[in-house]
Formats: sequence, structure tokens, C-alpha cells
Amino acid sequence: MPMLPEFLLSETTIREAGAGPDFSLGDRAGETLIVTLGITRIVEQESIDVSIWGSADGANWGARPLASFPQKFYCGVYQIVLDLAGHPDVQYLRVRWQANRWGKGEPRPLFGFYVFAQTMQPALAGVGV
Repeated sequence: MPMLPEFLLSETTIREAGAGPDFSLGDRAGETLIVTLGITRIVEQESIDVSIWGSADGANWGARPLASFPQKFYCGVYQIVLDLAGHPDVQYLRVRWQANRWGKGEPRPLFGFYVFAQTMQPALAGVGV
């Protein structure tokens, strides 16, 4: 059964580094996911780094993320592929972020963003034949 888009992090406004709630993969463990980052609010002279972390037990998240989006500076919708086949023990996902601001004005960053995941569907062979 395909995984409909499910939010790993519903739309949130942040001003500092943080992490989202744990997301249980259930029967989708080991699948290939398309992870979408949507940035809906941003001010000039700031950046955000968003990464996806995995855990087998919901307690130990390891030393490195499973995947990371390239650093972002603008509103937009961005996607990465997260292949969990090489991580069959991962049962939970969590979004983490770092935000930076420089220049004049308010020193704290301000971002509005969301992250969702869906199962990657294999290409249809012989369509239209």
C-alpha cells in the first residue's frame, strides 16, 4: 500500500535550532521515500539546514543523519530521495534543523517550513503499450 504524503513535521515557524516529533515508519521500514521540504516563510540574510535522522528504538538517533537537504536560503519546495533499504533497523524518523542569521536587524532567524514523506513508486513499465 503506497504511503500517502505524511507530515514528518507539520508547518512550523521556528527561530532557533530544533527537532520535530518522532515519526513511526510501521510497515514502511526499509522502503524508498521521497522527502519534501517546503519553506513558506523566510527573511533575508539567513539560512536553514534540514536533516532526517533515523532510529531503531526511538531513543538512539546515531551520530549522523540518514539524509540532509542542501543548505537553503529561499522559499520553495525541495525534494530528496531517502533509501531506507540500507537501514533495515530504522523504525522511526525525526526532522532536525539548524537556522542561521547574519547582517542587520533582528539577530534571530525566522523560518516557516514543513517536511513530508511519501513512498517512491516504481516506474510503470509498458505504459501505453
